[in-house]
Amino acid sequence: MNTKSEEQVPWICFNCGINLQLRKTNVTYLGGNFEVELMKCPKCGMVLITEELAAGKMLEVEKGLEDK
Repeated sequence: MNTKSEEQVPWICFNCGINLQLRKTNVTYLGGNFEVELMKCPKCGMVLITEELAAGKMLEVEKGLEDK
C-alpha cells in the first residue's frame, strides 16, 4: 500500500540523474498518434511508462484499435 509520502517521491532519470517532469509527449502506438502528459526527462527526453499505464490505458487503446 502506498503512503502519501511514497507518492510524492520524484521519479529520477537513470541516465541524467535529474527529476522527471510532467510534459506533453507525442506517442505513436499501433499506428495511431496521441499527445499525452507523461513523466519525461527534460534533459535527454526519456519517458517513463509505468506498469499501470502499460497494463491499463495502453491495453484499452490496443483493444479498441484491434476492434476497428
